[in-house]
Amino acid sequence: MLDIATHMDFEGQGRAEKLSRIIITLFGGVGLIWGYIIQQFSQTVYILIAGVLLASILTIPPWPIYRKKPLNWQKARPDPQHQSQSSTDDTKKKKKN
Repeated sequence: MLDIATHMDFEGQGRAEKLSRIIITLFGGVGLIWGYIIQQFSQTVYILIAGVLLASILTIPPWPIYRKKPLNWQKARPDPQHQSQSSTDDTKKKKKN
């Protein structure tokens, strides 16, 4: 079966956010300057939309660049209430036998 990754690690999320902010800011600045030069605000908006689309394509999917350092989860600790109940059940069984 095909295994499709659907997660990013913590550092990958930070990288993706930083990259998206850089792309959108860069396209917004270029769009603002270009729109001012040609006196068309619509061109500014189009360039900004292109930046948002590019940033979305590069940062929303969990590309391998965002999965380089996965977290190693600790094993779950046993529930103390569950242990105390099972130990009392065991002692009751031993007393009956």
